[in-house]
Amino acid sequence: MIKTLVTFVLLLSSFNSSADKPEGSVYLNGGENRSGVILAHGRGKHPRWLVVNPLRKGIREKLGYHTLSLQMPTGYSDWKAYATGFPDAYKSIKQAISYLRNERGVRHVFLLGHSMGSRMSSAFVSKNPGHDLAGLIIIGCRNSGGDPLACDDNMRGIEIPVLDIWGGKDRKDPAAAAERKGMVSDRYIQVEISGANHRFEGYEDDLLDAVVSWLTNN
Repeated sequence: MIKTLVTFVLLLSSFNSSADKPEGSVYLNGGENRSGVILAHGRGKHPRWLVVNPLRKGIREKLGYHTLSLQMPTGYSDWKAYATGFPDAYKSIKQAISYLRNERGVRHVFLLGHSMGSRMSSAFVSKNPGHDLAGLIIIGCRNSGGDPLACDDNMRGIEIPVLDIWGGKDRKDPAAAAERKGMVSDRYIQVEISGANHRFEGYEDDLLDAVVSWLTNN
């Protein structure tokens, strides 16, 4: 009897943990809204950092969507070393999708990443068929580093709607976006925010407007 009870408690604990939002993530409740956005921050940062923080709040305010900003893997020695953390990033994204769908009733889940978070997000979509995402937003995504870091390689073959957005003042982002120009189609949209740097400082509203406009039409 005791053994049976212990087994039941362990199974129940396992079930509950799988339904939880990812550790360290920040959630804004969209109520009965059936759309949600998962956000992935840049290298070495956190769920309330620049770019993702105004977006998670603004999307919730303007569209009423659920937003779930993740704590992505951090602490690697340099940007190339982050490739070893991609499997952990995939686990967090999968858990976030499950949480929104199963616990919050979200039916249309979008994935948004900035900088290293956009590399991780694009790689997730590329390497995880069956993700059942409604769309992907990459912000300031760069093409260097090879698999799985290279955004242009990750984007090839992705069939869901994509918003590819960058700041025109940044030195590297416009060049990376230009290399992906051949992917532009009715499904793949590119948007440059002129004057904005990689962190979109001072251009937060312009970035939010571009993201909200795209979400509204997808």
